[in-house]
Amino acid sequence: RHLANRFEEIYHYITFLITELCKRNPDTLDQFRKTVPELVQIMKGLVTSSYSPEHNVAGISDPFLQVRILRLLRILGHNNDTASDAMNDLLAQVATNTDSSKTAGSAVLYETVLTIMDINSESGLRVAGNINCKFIFTTLTTIVQTDHNAVQRHRGTIVDCLKDQDTSVKRRALELSLALVSAVNIRSMMKELLIFLSFCPPELRSQTASGIFNAAERYSPSKRWHIDTILHVLTTAGGDVRDETVPNLIQLITTASELHCYTVHKLYRALVKDIAQQSLVQVACWCIGEYGDLLLKGECEEIEPLQVTEDDVLDALETVLQSHMSSPATRGFALTATMKLSTRITDNVDRIRSIVSIYGSCIDLELQQRAVEYNALFKKYDHMRAAVLERMPVMDKNSPGYTNGDTPGEIKEPDTSKPKPVEAGLLSEPASQSVQLQMKAPSGNVIPAHGLGQVTQTVLLNNPNKASLPCFRFVQLSFLLNLSALFMHKLDYTFIPPTGQP
Repeated sequence: RHLANRFEEIYHYITFLITELCKRNPDTLDQFRKTVPELVQIMKGLVTSSYSPEHNVAGISDPFLQVRILRLLRILGHNNDTASDAMNDLLAQVATNTDSSKTAGSAVLYETVLTIMDINSESGLRVAGNINCKFIFTTLTTIVQTDHNAVQRHRGTIVDCLKDQDTSVKRRALELSLALVSAVNIRSMMKELLIFLSFCPPELRSQTASGIFNAAERYSPSKRWHIDTILHVLTTAGGDVRDETVPNLIQLITTASELHCYTVHKLYRALVKDIAQQSLVQVACWCIGEYGDLLLKGECEEIEPLQVTEDDVLDALETVLQSHMSSPATRGFALTATMKLSTRITDNVDRIRSIVSIYGSCIDLELQQRAVEYNALFKKYDHMRAAVLERMPVMDKNSPGYTNGDTPGEIKEPDTSKPKPVEAGLLSEPASQSVQLQMKAPSGNVIPAHGLGQVTQTVLLNNPNKASLPCFRFVQLSFLLNLSALFMHKLDYTFIPPTGQP
């Protein structure tokens, strides 16, 4: 009865009272839902006209009352289709007519979004999204952290906004779409996101690719689906992915032994079709080098068989090596793959030897070093080549980088509380044996305690063959010292080149 009153002060009191009653006693909800039509009419009057100029704030008619009514409507419309339908048009109208450039308008629009999300009204969200996508997506991104299911109901509308012309709207829709991905909808959401990746602005490709990778790793329904999804991204936006994508995909492939044949066939086809996407080319070269024998068999149950000859595979790798689009890292992958094939094929070993020898004089030092090492395998250590180029074992993700039997050590700070003797040391020659090193006697026999002094020692560097070795870049030293000096004190050597030598 009091809602029929035309005094806004009474509206404030009544809406506040009904809101508190509904919160404290849910049994009253059904009774107060009968007031939804009256509340809707009051709200429409506030949106379309002003009852009294004294309640106008920055062009918004009594925003405080609008906020109270919206909060009450949110409570009354929750999980009730009848009440939600009654206020659906109103919410769309509020979103359409409210100016969010003002603080008062933003407050009203914020409450409108919260109400849309808490009632059963998708059409209201659609209209509001078309009018004020930026503000609404910012709000929804906050809501999704606490009420994921509420935002999930409007997933279709949010995905549709990925097609908006405004890049900022696309960005917000992308962030929200990625936040909505779950184990239940992973396939459908990835389908939409992969479509978006194919036409999204360049500035959003990296974010989209990273989001797809993270979602696929977290909710992947199968390894094959996971591999296919990543390959799709690499094919579409291989130049916009992060550096760790290549090793992560390689690690995934090694763990899926039942998919090696399928993967190498699929990557070979992608490599022949396009070598512009460097990340894709690197993974393809790695797989061809590891599983090239499976590719040459031409038998694969998971994919249409493709007859590939040894020359076809080597032609593809040579194309990568010679292409101006290939980065030095990509050429390294291709050269290593070519070398690995020398133990997996039978008729073209001489061709592989020729390819490798060519790059022994490459201007790229990294590529040259690899080629020289591979040539040495052919010439001096051919009996070890098959063992050295064996197939890589399964890689554990995020495993520590220990090699050659190393184990994690314990770092200990030196104890400088007591003086330590300095004994004679023996300095071994460098592996190249091109530079002679001579260690002079130290300036003292005892390292003072507490860092109160220092001991200096001179190391002479003598180059007996100055013509062939005009300079050197680094010197590798091996010290054989008394254990107490080696482990209990830090040694700091400064190298001063002799006069007249570089």
